[in-house]
Amino acid sequence: MRRVAAQAWALTRRSVLATWRQPGSWIPGLFFPLMLAAVYAAQFQRATELPQFPTDSFLEFILPASILQGVSFGSTNGGTDLANDIDSGFFDRLVVTPVSRLSILLGRIAGSAVFSAVQATVLIVVFVVFGAEVAAGFWGIVAIVAIATTLAVGIGGFGLAFALRTGNAEATQSTFPLVFALVFVSSAFFPVQLMSGWYRWAAERNPLTFVIDATRRLVLSGWSWGDLAEGLLVSGAVAVVSLSLAGRAYRARLRAT
Repeated sequence: MRRVAAQAWALTRRSVLATWRQPGSWIPGLFFPLMLAAVYAAQFQRATELPQFPTDSFLEFILPASILQGVSFGSTNGGTDLANDIDSGFFDRLVVTPVSRLSILLGRIAGSAVFSAVQATVLIVVFVVFGAEVAAGFWGIVAIVAIATTLAVGIGGFGLAFALRTGNAEATQSTFPLVFALVFVSSAFFPVQLMSGWYRWAAERNPLTFVIDATRRLVLSGWSWGDLAEGLLVSGAVAVVSLSLAGRAYRARLRAT
């Protein structure tokens, strides 16, 4: 088990460094959410005057959505990098070495988790610098990073499954528009209680809504074990489903190698 952990750590480090050396893959995950937050905070501040709006600061309202949006962007990078490894033949060469088969997948998952945690932390720091406050304090920030990282692993698991099934980076990148659409059809940018029609129906059933709402309450209302549990449980459920699919695809890829 110690050998597997050491190998997984080495592959995790490789994954993080590979992502770091490709700024084009992670800079949009920082820049785009911050740009949207700046525009929305300026344009929709008056929306906070509506009855039932949960806060008088749109910047704080949008903070959780921006963080989850950012890590969702980055979470697809792990699948794309794995698809490139398969396409280049590196994956096949790695499989025939004495490296544990389990550590190969664990290293990729852990690499995405580490980078997502860093992304989430950077985004929170930028928001705080520009005046946002997290009512739950330091441990609330830790909880938000943990929830965002778990969700990123869950979303990234679908990318890994696509990569292992197709071995094609372009096909794996096709998962990004689906994630993008899910973020927008949620409570990310407006409270569900102020929505109507089919949009509200879809947002109320979107798993991301539960994660965003729980995270948002940590920002606006303060510490709550219930909100932490809700955010982690829903994010964890997404991760269980996606990583199960990735595990099945991984076993199929190994049998075919």
